[in-house]
Amino acid sequence: MNDIEAYMIKLGSQARAASRHISKATTAQKNHALLAIADAIDSGRGQLLSANQLDLEAGREKPLESALLDRLELTEARIDSMIDGLRQVKALDDPVGEISDLKHRPSGIQVGRMRVPLGVIGIIYESRPNVTCEAASLCLKSGNATILRGGSEAIKSNQAIAEFIIAGLEASGLNRHIVQVLDRTD
Repeated sequence: MNDIEAYMIKLGSQARAASRHISKATTAQKNHALLAIADAIDSGRGQLLSANQLDLEAGREKPLESALLDRLELTEARIDSMIDGLRQVKALDDPVGEISDLKHRPSGIQVGRMRVPLGVIGIIYESRPNVTCEAASLCLKSGNATILRGGSEAIKSNQAIAEFIIAGLEASGLNRHIVQVLDRTD
C-alpha cells in the first residue's frame, strides 16, 4: 500500500466514525458549529488572506489564466459572503428527520419518507476556496461527514479554512473529523 492509499483509508475511517457522531447531533449543536465556524473565519481574516496570497503568488508563477486567478482570489467581500453563507445555512430548517408523504395503510401502519443523513460525502472541486466553506456547511447541516478535495491551486487557502472549520466543530463539542480537507495535492 502506498502513502496515498494509506492516507485515504485513514481519512475514510475517520469520516465514517465521525458520520455516526454527526448523524446524532442536535440541530442546536449543528447551528452552534456553523456560527462558530463563521466567527472563526471572521476573526481569522488576516490569516486567510495571507494564505490566499500565497496561493495567488504561486498561481501567477505557473502562470494560471486570469479567470482562474479571479476564482482563486479571496477578498474581504468574498470572505463576508462566506460568513453570510454559513449564517444562512444555520437559518435553514434541519432536514434530518423530516417526514413527507405520510400515508395511512388499511392495516393501520403509517408509511412515509424520512430524510436521513447519507453518511460520508466526498466532494472534488476546482480552485474556488469559498466552495470549501459552502460544501462543509451544507454537509454539516444535513448531518453528513465530508471529505473535501479542492484544486491544488488553492491548497493553502483551503487548509486555512479547514483550520477554522475544525475550530468551530470542536467549540461545539462535535468531532473534528466531520469535515476533512485533503492536505495533499497529489
